Amino acid sequence: MYDADPQDSGRQDQSRQLDTLRKLVKDAQIAMLTTATSDGTLISRPLQTLDFDEDNVLWFATDSTSEKALEIKTHPHIGLAYADRRDNSYVSISGPARLLRDEQKIDTLWSPAMSLFFPAGKDDPNLVLIRVEIERAEYWDGPGTIVGKLLYLAAAAITGNPGVMTQNVIVETSASE
Repeated sequence: MYDADPQDSGRQDQSRQLDTLRKLVKDAQIAMLTTATSDGTLISRPLQTLDFDEDNVLWFATDSTSEKALEIKTHPHIGLAYADRRDNSYVSISGPARLLRDEQKIDTLWSPAMSLFFPAGKDDPNLVLIRVEIERAEYWDGPGTIVGKLLYLAAAAITGNPGVMTQNVIVETSASE
């Protein structure tokens, strides 16, 4: 009889969790990026997620002279929060961020909508990418339809457990090891 390798099972679980995380991030699209100011104050700003690649890296664009860019240079560990009330899903991600001026990656991620923030286009000298490695992610994924929400409220009321129909998962990637 063959015994399954627990490490294989763990990798499969993490792979499924990362697939769910990718879907939740894609559906929400906009992250609140939290950085620390020079005095340690936390500040959050909305940014559109440009990509969540196969290496578990999230990509954003910003102006190299912006406050958030300066804060990332000083305190590179950041937080990201996503909320999609329509689907009743929420995501929290933390990890190190770096600013990059990578022409090839900019070409890959560029969209016409970005010209609102970078009128000179892809060649704007202030355009930089924010590369965020996921160290830790946590997501809550509940019923998204009106019927699902009603079932959730009924089940929570009956059981006294508000998490009865909500999936809460913590994902730690190899970047955190």
